[in-house]
Amino acid sequence: MRYEIRVDGHMSETLAKAFPELDHVVMSGQTVLFGPVVDEAHLYGLLARCRSLGLRVVEMRQLPE
Repeated sequence: MRYEIRVDGHMSETLAKAFPELDHVVMSGQTVLFGPVVDEAHLYGLLARCRSLGLRVVEMRQLPE
């Protein structure tokens, strides 16, 4: 499955490297992380990583295959 996670603001390249399994783009004042998510545990791990880095998640959704 693939997911998209939108966080508020522009993430630096250094910060984006904390998510090596995801690609990212910046658009409209948000950073969009997207890519494959192995399972539910991986998804919760990504959200925990966002929280530990002080990122504010504004949207998360599963992408069509």
